[in-house]
Amino acid sequence: MRKNKVFSRKILALPYAVFLVLFVLIPLFLIIAYAFTDESGAVTLSNFRTFFSGAHNINTLMFSIFIGLANTAICLLLGYPAAFILAKRNMNFGKATVLLFVMPMWINFVLRTAATRDLLFAMGIKGGEHPYLSTMIGMVYNYLPFVILPLYTTMTKMNYSLIEASYDLGANKVKTFFLTILPMTMPGIVSASTMVFMPTMSSYVISDVMGERKISLIGNSIQLYFDQGLWHIGSLVALIMLLIIAFGSFCTETEEEHTSRGGLW
Repeated sequence: MRKNKVFSRKILALPYAVFLVLFVLIPLFLIIAYAFTDESGAVTLSNFRTFFSGAHNINTLMFSIFIGLANTAICLLLGYPAAFILAKRNMNFGKATVLLFVMPMWINFVLRTAATRDLLFAMGIKGGEHPYLSTMIGMVYNYLPFVILPLYTTMTKMNYSLIEASYDLGANKVKTFFLTILPMTMPGIVSASTMVFMPTMSSYVISDVMGERKISLIGNSIQLYFDQGLWHIGSLVALIMLLIIAFGSFCTETEEEHTSRGGLW
């Protein structure tokens, strides 16, 4: 009987395994193959030299990292207090309010971004005149729900008795926040940062629509190379971005394990 259960579980996992091979492993293999070959199919490192010898490529990569960090920081500064207020026990409409934050995610990404651009245009903020400001507003608007939702989920599971004990022991609000509340919400912060930083780096629709093509991120570079038929250098840029994302995922997972053991402070 037990063997039959194990066998049935393997059968149920088969569609996911096929999907994983067709749409994850094979495309990843093709990206690696194109990144290390030239147009004739010969193995080469010239793609690396081409990318790292160009000042524009390096500047685009550094700027993408900066935009990712800035957007993550702004979203955390805005989303953390909002999630904390909604997660309070005396907030009767907390879940309904969180739903209002999440509802824009149900709308098509491009339509949502275009609507934001038109709204800013009506307010006098034109993407062509203020591309950096418009792009950052678009980034924050699109990715703020990805911060509020995991933080809200984490904060609803907080042990509020520890906060009350902190106050009873004489700690002020600042000490209570940094020594009690912040460590308990760190898993949500790590999850939210991952969900914002990595997509922001690779985004190109928001910068194109909001900045009217005056801002170039790493995602724009990949799209441009592929549109020009430069599959090998484009695959290399995609591979570099994947390595950055993999490194970020490894660091966040390590931080989550460290925090879960109570080693934050």
